Amino acid sequence: MRVVFNEGQRVPIKIWAPGGVEEGCLEQFDNLAGLPFAFHHVAGMPDTHKGYGMPIGGVLATKKVIIPNAVGVDIGCGVAAVKTNLPAEDVRPVLRDILNQIQRNIPTGFGWHTEPQESDIWAEVPCEPVVQRELLNAMRQLGTLGGGNHFIEVQSDEEGTVWVMLHSGSRNLGKQVCEYYNKIANDRNQEWFSVVKPGRELAFLPLDSDEGKDYRQAMEFCLKFAKASRAHMMAKIRDAFVRFLPSVWFEHSYDVHHNYAVMEHHFGENVMVHRKGAVKAIGTVIVPGSMGTSSYIGTGLENSESFLSCSHGAGRCMGRNEAKRQFTAQEVVEDMKALGVELFKAKKNDVAEECRQAYKDIDAVMLAQADLVKPEVRLRPLGVVKG
Repeated sequence: MRVVFNEGQRVPIKIWAPGGVEEGCLEQFDNLAGLPFAFHHVAGMPDTHKGYGMPIGGVLATKKVIIPNAVGVDIGCGVAAVKTNLPAEDVRPVLRDILNQIQRNIPTGFGWHTEPQESDIWAEVPCEPVVQRELLNAMRQLGTLGGGNHFIEVQSDEEGTVWVMLHSGSRNLGKQVCEYYNKIANDRNQEWFSVVKPGRELAFLPLDSDEGKDYRQAMEFCLKFAKASRAHMMAKIRDAFVRFLPSVWFEHSYDVHHNYAVMEHHFGENVMVHRKGAVKAIGTVIVPGSMGTSSYIGTGLENSESFLSCSHGAGRCMGRNEAKRQFTAQEVVEDMKALGVELFKAKKNDVAEECRQAYKDIDAVMLAQADLVKPEVRLRPLGVVKG
């Protein structure tokens, strides 16, 4: 961890990233550290890279305000992992069949279900305008994977036992919530002649304002939605396994989210902690790698200097467009074959965006955060379904 303190900052920046961060990312950290309500310091995880307004892999604590863009558009995005009772040698002969069935069971990309999906969370819908407006759509989006870096992986641990890992979020619901309240925050900040510059995309809402309260309600529902959606997909994944391996059962289920804000107690004060691409490092945490590389199940070390946080993955080292310029879709498909990883993706034209070369070395990331998370289980991919 290194400490950065530049001119204009109110609080220091503490960064765990090996080799530092790119200029645009550091500029965003500087913007966070200069906010009048930033508390104590700003933390950058080892997977950090430039985001929208706030870096991905950033942790910001604030006093009395909440920032929609410091949570982001995919509110509640997170990772679930389940250990099975199956050895890899039993799964490999039918792996393609299982992955193909998963694709049939779970809509990916822009796909939704044709009918509303059942869930207990529909009994907990808040009386908040955006969630109410988007509710019927959300009922069809529950249990869908989405696109981008979202994935379903069948993996094997070092003892040869099969696991399933799933990365997904709140779909269009979270995007609509973020954009709605970010616009309100921008409008209000201009009315208040706020010192927070509009171009930095860090407009805030006071926690005690009606808008701030409404955003928190909507955000918290998005967290419930995203977690329920992952559970829904895990049930569909289990169905796909049962079709070909009836003796399968799932145990040791874990779920962590990494885009959210929550009130916590740090350094003697109650503050709103924004984790954008960061996991709360208490208990079991999940740190996925990139497509074709290892992932980890670990134990959070509750480091106060990181606001009890660790990385949410490997983190990009190359933008999506740059990845597509450097690699063709066919090269990525051949690379996955060479690694012995089955790749299922409905439309492969944009698969280069998610190639393993576009991400940091997950083992270097884990080494850099040795004081944040202890690796317990290393998982190697056998097959992957990409959104």
